[in-house]
Amino acid sequence: MAALRVLELYSGIGGMHQALRESCTSAEVVAAVDVNTLANEVYKHNFPSTPLWAKTIEGITLKEFDRLSFDMILMSPPCQPFTRIGLQGDVSDPRTKSFLYILDVLPRLQKLPKYILLENVKGFESSSARNELLRTLETCGFKYQEFLLSPTCLGIPNSRLRYFLIAKLQQEPFFFHAPGQILTRFPDLEDRIQCLEELCKDKAVDKVCESSSLPSGEKSLDPNVGPHCSSKKSLPKGAFLFKLETAEEIARKHNQNNDSSIQMLKDFLEEENEEMSRYFLAPKFLVRYAFLLDIVKPTCRRSTCFTKGYGHYVEGTGSVLQTAVDVQLESVFKHIENLPEEEKLLKLSTLKLRYFTPREIANLHGFPPEFGMCLQSIHLYFIPQKCQCSFLLGVILTFYFASLF
Repeated sequence: MAALRVLELYSGIGGMHQALRESCTSAEVVAAVDVNTLANEVYKHNFPSTPLWAKTIEGITLKEFDRLSFDMILMSPPCQPFTRIGLQGDVSDPRTKSFLYILDVLPRLQKLPKYILLENVKGFESSSARNELLRTLETCGFKYQEFLLSPTCLGIPNSRLRYFLIAKLQQEPFFFHAPGQILTRFPDLEDRIQCLEELCKDKAVDKVCESSSLPSGEKSLDPNVGPHCSSKKSLPKGAFLFKLETAEEIARKHNQNNDSSIQMLKDFLEEENEEMSRYFLAPKFLVRYAFLLDIVKPTCRRSTCFTKGYGHYVEGTGSVLQTAVDVQLESVFKHIENLPEEEKLLKLSTLKLRYFTPREIANLHGFPPEFGMCLQSIHLYFIPQKCQCSFLLGVILTFYFASLF
């Protein structure tokens, strides 16, 4: 069988390409497209033989698309128009223009691709852009399935809930096809057996794989809900309410850290060395933002989503690491608000808080050690926002594609 010809749009640093490589699918990326020069530098470092088009997607003509004769599209459109904390401009946001252009071009291609994999943020599933995407896919005759998945479902201690869509041009449905539903877990062997049984009984596609609800005891993949989390506002035994957190937040973090199906952060950390000093939080940040920090230890089994502002801003941009593992967090924060600034800084400094390094964040995104970052020539915290998707999630979904070839 000939290798699949793959078009990678919004290629970033190459997360989708790396996922394709790890899936062991016989494929060739015939073109990668991105306008970000820094992302392209990392991409070229890791995939030097792949044609990289540093141009806007709208600048690619229909004839140029046709000449590529691709079998698969991998894409991660800009997420800013759909983020829950953003303006949610959706299709009216100028950054959605290129995606709408793709949807306009797709039905007019001389040869439709056989497969499509798309990734975006949670929020995309309720957007007008998503509705337009589904309409276009249906018009072109694609079968598709949507997912909302987080790295935690793969045992990675990072909450990064993402929307995925996979589509194929073949008439047969996916073995895990759940029409009209967004799956929140990876399909398993039981799903496949059930669907094959349905196919044997009845060829009606719309009856295949009707059941997609979580079985009893199945762990939710909502990164904000632990397997034992309840709506009660009581604190876990021995927990101490400190900082600007609610009892529910404390309980959620406690449950996440006790979920043995998730690895500890220490498995994703670099060895401590002299260069780590550049990642320690500045004193002015410690005093000013201490109550807003999400602090984790190497033995924790959780971390929050790393965003574009990590390393520049504090609140809501990602967790920071407490390297003084023997210091009790509760003892540091107890009554700290009543202390003079110098004493407050002294107590906070005992925690030895630092940012996660770009390599560590790449590890938490699932990138393998051999994936080069060219860190000497790019912005310190450029990597997180250009990973595009959690790499391992991309591997799994690409693997599902591979099983169909």
